[in-house]
Amino acid sequence: MSQDQHGDLSAFSLLDLFRMEADSQTQILTDGLLAMERHAGDAAAVESMMRAAHSIKGAAAIVGLQVVVQLAHGMEDSFVAAQHGRLKLTPERVDVLLAGVDLIVQLSRLDDAGAEAWLAANAAQIDQTLNAIAGIAELPELPARPSLPSPVPAQATVTGGLVGEEVESAAAPAPRAGAPAKAPAQNFDKLLSLASESRINAHQMHPFIGALQRFKRNQGSLFSALEQLHVAIARSGDPGLMEKSLLALQKTQPLKQFMLEHIADIETYERRLLAVSQGMVDELLALRMRPFRDGIHAFPRMVRDLARSLGKEVQLEIDGEDTLVDRDILAKIESPLNHMLRNAIDHGMEGPYERIEAGKEAMGTIRMEARHRAGMLSIEISDDGRGVDLEKIRQSVIERKMASPAMAAALSPGELLEFLFLPAFSLKATANQLSGRGVGLDIVHETIRQQNGTVRLESEPGRGFRALITLPLTQSIVRALVIDVQGEAYAIPIVKVESVVRVPQAAIHTLENKQFFELKGEHLGLVSAAQVLELGETPSSADDLPVVVIGRGKQSYALVVDAIRGEQSLAVQAIDPIFGKMRDISAAALLDDGEPVLILDVPDLLLSIDKLLHEGGLHQLAQAGHAQRRRAKRILVVDDSLTVREMERKLLLARGFDVDVAIDGIDGWNVVRSGEYDLVITDVDMPRMDGIELVSLIKKDLHLHKLPVMIVSYKDRPEDRARGLSAGADYYLTKGSFHDETLLDAVADLIGDARL
Repeated sequence: MSQDQHGDLSAFSLLDLFRMEADSQTQILTDGLLAMERHAGDAAAVESMMRAAHSIKGAAAIVGLQVVVQLAHGMEDSFVAAQHGRLKLTPERVDVLLAGVDLIVQLSRLDDAGAEAWLAANAAQIDQTLNAIAGIAELPELPARPSLPSPVPAQATVTGGLVGEEVESAAAPAPRAGAPAKAPAQNFDKLLSLASESRINAHQMHPFIGALQRFKRNQGSLFSALEQLHVAIARSGDPGLMEKSLLALQKTQPLKQFMLEHIADIETYERRLLAVSQGMVDELLALRMRPFRDGIHAFPRMVRDLARSLGKEVQLEIDGEDTLVDRDILAKIESPLNHMLRNAIDHGMEGPYERIEAGKEAMGTIRMEARHRAGMLSIEISDDGRGVDLEKIRQSVIERKMASPAMAAALSPGELLEFLFLPAFSLKATANQLSGRGVGLDIVHETIRQQNGTVRLESEPGRGFRALITLPLTQSIVRALVIDVQGEAYAIPIVKVESVVRVPQAAIHTLENKQFFELKGEHLGLVSAAQVLELGETPSSADDLPVVVIGRGKQSYALVVDAIRGEQSLAVQAIDPIFGKMRDISAAALLDDGEPVLILDVPDLLLSIDKLLHEGGLHQLAQAGHAQRRRAKRILVVDDSLTVREMERKLLLARGFDVDVAIDGIDGWNVVRSGEYDLVITDVDMPRMDGIELVSLIKKDLHLHKLPVMIVSYKDRPEDRARGLSAGADYYLTKGSFHDETLLDAVADLIGDARL
């Protein structure tokens, strides 16, 4: 392979090149040793390990790492002996060789400055490993049954396989050799944003082409009329008229041809532009995709070492290693997957004796499978261990007072397994360095949730345990349901949408001031999206309500929206960090027509809904018996302070009032005369016209003098209050002393409830 195929390596030192080669070759050694342990006599594995050890030995000699040369040489001798049948690679001998692999990896990563000190500090360990490899043939070959393998000492593991105390603090594996350099995330995000804007610009040509098409149709009608006129003139027999009509017809023909040709050219250009812009998005996404193996290549070694440290025999089978995954998602799910595997080994897998007595193979198997299904990444982790004792979960739920005995008895297997995701929920009587099933699964669940994914557990007592994880293929593009709430577009990731329905008014029932309807035998609570997002109250309507069902199980709610636009693929754009974490919002995007849209954070929404339920503040979405809807009372808020103005507006909106705002006295005077209001709330100190003058004008106006006016001001002296009331104000409230309920109580005193 030429240097061009490898890329330009001239910028790398010999030590850098050795590290790259060591990363690649030690992975071959690890995979080969695990394969040999499972399938003794695997000639292909032995051959590949011999080549790997030989390559490491030669490369180490070039850079002067004599310790690595000795390690690789001793390992190569062992592989030669195994190839000729003089040495059997038993688990005990594999332990020694894997310790040598770990030491090679650690030595390859030392820098020049610290190498000498590290070698001196670890001389005893190095000598022990070298002697163990040199004397590997003298290790006793223990019978496969019934003796159990000896636990592996914790210090034997340096990297790769993780056992003992090192399990919880395992570092992420080093990048595989040959993997492309990771581009800065901000560069990728900027390129993706530009590509998505290019796609939007291409889409924006469509209305222009539609207008041209309409113009073409109109002109076509004109051309047709001219042709019909020419025929009619020809029948009249007037030569002069015939000549003029023919001339007119001939002059319009080039225009007709010009339009047909150029509209076709524009349509072709639009298709090309869309194809190029979509191709840019696709190529950028492809740059982010990495094979699943890149995130899990250390897992087989970890499973093997951890199982041996616990006196168990477990192998990991992986299917779908070539499945492509967004590299950011791959990095973030590595820890949850690692945790699931550790739980399976520690608490799910039986020891060899117990498995044999249960009629199973002495060696347990954990299977990890990654697949693309329905546009999502599906990861399934299953084992053939003892499974989870559902009755033990039920009893623990009762003991922790999480449910009454009667309620716990009615819980289904799926509902019981959901308790394992709760923090500190454990079924183990004693703790060790590893978690039992349930301990730490809350972290797994939270991490998957943060990636807009879901995780579901299944268990068959005595037969095994299974975790089904569903994730987006990428976080850069999200397939979302676009909805309208109070005239604004919002998006919900499709993975978080359970169903979309239209609910007839007659199907809505009210119980204890909460509204619900029945869907597939379940009662679902109805919640206004506008209220949850603090955008005001959903307007009453006699039509069916468009509803999006979110959540799972008992935490499912029907979110009532204004309209459902449909699905779109959105290029996700992070919200500027200056805004911090916005409640109920996860990110932003642009729709195909260029309209900005906020992407909703569904877990946040569920928390907001729960809060509203507990506070008893839900708005009614339908009136029983379809009674005549009453319009909301209108209030005008006049204040030059944006903060005060918005705070008052939100308080009043949440109580059900229609609210308009004005920024000063002049603006307020113009607005109040142009609409019908039930109340005006005004500040005093404002530019152009103060509140006192505004109150005076309102009270002197023939049509407005009965309109209630409330002054809300920081001026709290008796003379200030007297001045406001003298001008005609019906209520004077000082900002320094009022809180939410004070303002709302004062409004209620003046005009009553929000509905007429």
